[in-house]
Amino acid sequence: MTSTRATRGHHITVEPGTVHVRAVHDGQVLAESRRPLVLRETGCPDRYYLPPEDVRTELLTPSETTTHCPFKGDASYWSVPGAADLVWAYPEPKAEVAAIKGHFCFYETAVVPD
Repeated sequence: MTSTRATRGHHITVEPGTVHVRAVHDGQVLAESRRPLVLRETGCPDRYYLPPEDVRTELLTPSETTTHCPFKGDASYWSVPGAADLVWAYPEPKAEVAAIKGHFCFYETAVVPD
């Protein structure tokens, strides 16, 4: 599965990742996955979108924050104590990046050496 979108010099690709990633806040593991999706977007760092089964959603509190990206759609956010809006997802992403639907993305996700 690879999806690509290019608009006026702006490119987005989504493809299965081959790395082990972990999201940690204040020493607590919030998510860990060996099957992330990697979203690469012009002008942005690579982002790992993790399947919900690999995220400790019970530790996340829904936020009222939403944002709009003209290339991906509308994002919803979640917080943890001491870190507002640390996590986001696109519940209904644009068709070109549909693979990220329901996956969670963290601002700080580290690749874990195997």
